Amino acid sequence: MIKIRKGQAPAPLSRSAFHDRFMQSFVDPAFKVEDEAIARLEDIAWDAYTEGRKSPVTRKAGPAFANPDYDLSVEWLATRAKLKKAQTAWGKATTKSRVLLVCGSSRNDGTCPGEISKSWRMTNTAKAVLMKAGIEVDVLDLSLLTSSYKLHIHPCKGCVSTAMPLCHWPCSCYPNHSLGQTSDWMAEIYERWVAAHGIIILTPVYWYQSPSPLKLMVDRLVCADGGNPDPTTTHGKNPAEAKQLEMKGWDYPKHLSGRTYGVVVHGDVAGIEGARRSLCDWLDWMGLIDAGNQARLDRFVGYYEPYANSHDALDADKNMQAEVRNVAAAVANAVKALRAGKLSQPDKNLRRPRPK
Repeated sequence: MIKIRKGQAPAPLSRSAFHDRFMQSFVDPAFKVEDEAIARLEDIAWDAYTEGRKSPVTRKAGPAFANPDYDLSVEWLATRAKLKKAQTAWGKATTKSRVLLVCGSSRNDGTCPGEISKSWRMTNTAKAVLMKAGIEVDVLDLSLLTSSYKLHIHPCKGCVSTAMPLCHWPCSCYPNHSLGQTSDWMAEIYERWVAAHGIIILTPVYWYQSPSPLKLMVDRLVCADGGNPDPTTTHGKNPAEAKQLEMKGWDYPKHLSGRTYGVVVHGDVAGIEGARRSLCDWLDWMGLIDAGNQARLDRFVGYYEPYANSHDALDADKNMQAEVRNVAAAVANAVKALRAGKLSQPDKNLRRPRPK
């Protein structure tokens, strides 16, 4: 039996500390008229916190699972059903080809920056090319995390590093109602990735890295690469059972393999090559197929120029605009070839000697 290491988790909040944190959502004086009602809600929330009611609404797993009598979250089951439906549609020849465009910038004109991002403009450039090619386009604008009410991508909790089978597909860490970790956007985002035949990520560089919303999504997609589709085999989050499963031999299923991708990374001073490489390496690792050299782009926009006129610099850079269009065209071509069984995948049937 592998030893499970303990001792990092902090003590639960005191009642007074919980009160202070709970009331942070009700600072607006307009809430004062409902103080008594808010106090009652706080008592319910405190009870859920102390009792650890992560998934308060459950039902029996049923015959599709290893342990049919295990109680599973109805929210997780609903997400799973949507993913299975999307995967079935994805595999049908009659389903229209779809590309998911991921705008990775945190900026939009509906919040503090007061202006659209250059990534958003490039996303729309790619969208026009794909639509002209007869591809259905789904735009995932991650900047909505900064401008939408109670919309979250909660951080990955790192279940994989305990044992791969502890990381469920789709993620079962959220929602956690006892901790108020709700409104998790990833349940929808998983479905949109599954439904896509091609993915294009268009993103700036923030301090040599992907912007926070994009990195949050990337981390939460870890369950797509080796995740356990049956939480009943680990009785939820039982680390000992998960370790035993992995040690017996785990096949690390790649739930998003077989899709093609392109990447556009832009910056103004430094970091674009490293960001582009890390994104492409990640997509390769998950079993996606690049759409060729021209589908993997990193470029500076207004190199060492002021931030204030960076949109003007993009206007003037006709070559980069054309390169973004080439990324989209390459992915459109790759999607069509992939679905026709003509996209070259020389290593498709090779077994990895060290899967992970």
